[in-house]
Amino acid sequence: MTADLRLVIFDVDGTLVDSQGDILAAMAEAFAAVDQTLPDRATLLGVVGLSLGVIFPRLCPHLGEDEHLRMEAAYREAYVALRTRTGAADSSPLYPGALAALTALQARDEVLLGVATGKSKRGLDKLIAGHNLEGLFVTQQVADFHPSKPHPSMLEQALAETGVSAERAVMVGDTRFDMEMARAAGIPGIGVSWGYHPRGALDAAHCVIDTYEALLPALDSLWGIPA
Repeated sequence: MTADLRLVIFDVDGTLVDSQGDILAAMAEAFAAVDQTLPDRATLLGVVGLSLGVIFPRLCPHLGEDEHLRMEAAYREAYVALRTRTGAADSSPLYPGALAALTALQARDEVLLGVATGKSKRGLDKLIAGHNLEGLFVTQQVADFHPSKPHPSMLEQALAETGVSAERAVMVGDTRFDMEMARAAGIPGIGVSWGYHPRGALDAAHCVIDTYEALLPALDSLWGIPA
């Protein structure tokens, strides 16, 4: 265990980047693929953060496994096509202040950065490249290799890879699943209000912030670092 290091782990969709346009468009294609009525926007955004293999059985429990797999395939195909058409940086822009906060945290010698996302490795790699964030995140946990959030597997692996203890790590995310995952891993969670779940859904968070400018003060307060 590395005593002096701290680890800040970010969710991606709804926390670092706003990808809801592509998510909703890809969802429309997924439901059309099995001739099902598309749920409302709030319902669709309410499952963001879960892995795709969990999302469609949750949204369409009356369908069978074959239909769920067709929906997943249609979603992936549509999402890739949309991202290719406009580019990752434009289809999933960083939220205001995100890059400045990441840069400020990276400048702290004792802070490591990571991500824990329901995205695939391919999707995360494309996003990181599109925003020129290569080398920023020392641990990258994706849906390909873990159970869906809120299972703590992603965070446990991030701790194992970095050698940082749970009490010196923080999970930053916009969904109930992020905060519940953090709690299950024994990691404090900082919720963000600008994402896809309402503020009231983040009740497992240590605190909720409204702008990226509030992130570093929230971290310092959590870690007992004087202002």
